Amino acid sequence: MKPDGPKTKPSRLIELVEKGEDVVITRSGKKVTAIASPAARTPRTFLDTNILVYSDDARDPVKRQMALNLIKAHLRLRTGVVSLQVLQEYFVSATGKLKLNAALAKQRVEVFAKFHIAEPAVSDILAAIDMHLLHGFSYWDALVLRMAKQTGCRILLTEDMQHGQEIDGVRIVNPFV
Repeated sequence: MKPDGPKTKPSRLIELVEKGEDVVITRSGKKVTAIASPAARTPRTFLDTNILVYSDDARDPVKRQMALNLIKAHLRLRTGVVSLQVLQEYFVSATGKLKLNAALAKQRVEVFAKFHIAEPAVSDILAAIDMHLLHGFSYWDALVLRMAKQTGCRILLTEDMQHGQEIDGVRIVNPFV
């Protein structure tokens, strides 16, 4: 994107880059330099429940650190997406499987809610059922895939589906392999 005018303030350029836009700076109509936004290079990414759960799982310190790094990076770059389903599943898993205190798990949900939140509509539920029928995914995995697609994600981070598979333009990536 070109700046607003010939004398765009540096603070405006920074604001554009922080919003995820690349900025091209010109002089007399010729390109002088460009500022590439890190978010523009990082595709919009959907984080499945297991990524969030691993961020609190002390039983596997390697996966825990990897999950924390992914969460921090996508929060910082504003490229992360989760759904209401993922937030609910996280709370149930964290308080059940991990025995996390419910108040602490609620605080974590509040942090994860800083991601873009996908809210399914009836059409998404029906599309997930179709995906379940067509591809054999569990209904819940199909709904996660549907919400990833609906929110413009090109990557779905999960360990629950086949690594490297691409469905409807969404590539499944297991970050732990």
